[in-house]
Amino acid sequence: MNFRILYGLLLPGVLFSTSAACAQQSDAQHAKCPHAPATSVASQHDHGVLMNRGEKAMGFSQTSTTHHFLLKADGGVIAASANDAKDSETRDQIRLHLTHIAHAFSAGDFDIPMFVHDQEPPGVPVMKRLSNKIQYDFHETDRGGEVVLSSPSSEAVEAIHDFLTFQIREHKTGDPVQLSNPK
Repeated sequence: MNFRILYGLLLPGVLFSTSAACAQQSDAQHAKCPHAPATSVASQHDHGVLMNRGEKAMGFSQTSTTHHFLLKADGGVIAASANDAKDSETRDQIRLHLTHIAHAFSAGDFDIPMFVHDQEPPGVPVMKRLSNKIQYDFHETDRGGEVVLSSPSSEAVEAIHDFLTFQIREHKTGDPVQLSNPK
């Protein structure tokens, strides 16, 4: 079955179930997120909106998972994991989502990050243009999965870094925004 058709069939159910769960959570619960900034109420509200949009788009709780966006010399890594090692449902939802992300990004489809952030993230136009020069490989991890982005093109790597740096800042993951050992 075509992956876009499968996604189109699954997305409405995921959106309905996650939006119902999100509606039951209070702003106070979102403020307890370890990634929530300890700054202004407006900033906390913006982060809460991002979290809610992320839950709707990704199909799993943003507060029961941890995201990382890592820069590498040839690209980077998008990783997500369930915080609870026994939470196999979230682990499986992460794997489904990241598998979809690898396929979508390979096809130049960046609709999910554009929905989550309500804007086109930096790097996306170049990543779309150079999609045939970027490899997106999904790998399972114990608690979720990761998508490894790599390219031999320095222009593509720069775009990947712009995209991942934006993700680090928006999701407040605390991941380094520079290569620790650039090659």
